[in-house]
Amino acid sequence: MTPHVKSVCLRCALAGRQRAGQHVDVRLTAPDGYRASRSYSVASVPDDSGTLELLVEGLPGGEVSGWFFESAEVGDRLELRGPIGGSFSWDGPDGGPLLLAGGGSGVVPLLAMLRRRAEVAPEIPATLIYSVRSRAEAIALEELEARHRDEPNFSLFLRTTREGEGRRIDAGLVQAALASIGSPTKVFLCGSNRFVSPAADLIMAAGVPATIIRTERFGA
Repeated sequence: MTPHVKSVCLRCALAGRQRAGQHVDVRLTAPDGYRASRSYSVASVPDDSGTLELLVEGLPGGEVSGWFFESAEVGDRLELRGPIGGSFSWDGPDGGPLLLAGGGSGVVPLLAMLRRRAEVAPEIPATLIYSVRSRAEAIALEELEARHRDEPNFSLFLRTTREGEGRRIDAGLVQAALASIGSPTKVFLCGSNRFVSPAADLIMAAGVPATIIRTERFGA
């Protein structure tokens, strides 16, 4: 995926029950009984494979992410709870157009929505605004750019904050994204607090009603 993000496939009874956008809680228990848990968005769409795909970002000092990066082996067992997050989820019958905006690893649940849309409702217009520090850190960028190239009803607006012009999302970018789909009926924003709040403000300032915006935030 990226130097700091690993794709993890888990075989579990929860697979196939999730809606695109939902997450699961992962809990690890050490031999001495110490427990650590972390929530991860599911990147895969419901199918009959019996597996869930998580995209795990390695964080300095991360107890759960550190285990995935340094210790996990095929066949290891862990605890899962979910799927969680009914309001932050989407499926074809929910309709569109869809406006999605993600910051960093916040793109993962939006990626699941785009994968589901391509399977069941490719005619629904969708646009993704993706803000990330650099192209090298953009999750699933090759897939997203291929969708932008090959899917006539999907547009990707990538903004890098620490390379090139080094710009964050702004009113002009939001206006361009909205122009690509018309008036959205579903808006999903996911990322850190410092990404989601300004993004929501810009989208509402562009005339999108707050009642159709759903957000997920992480971090302080």
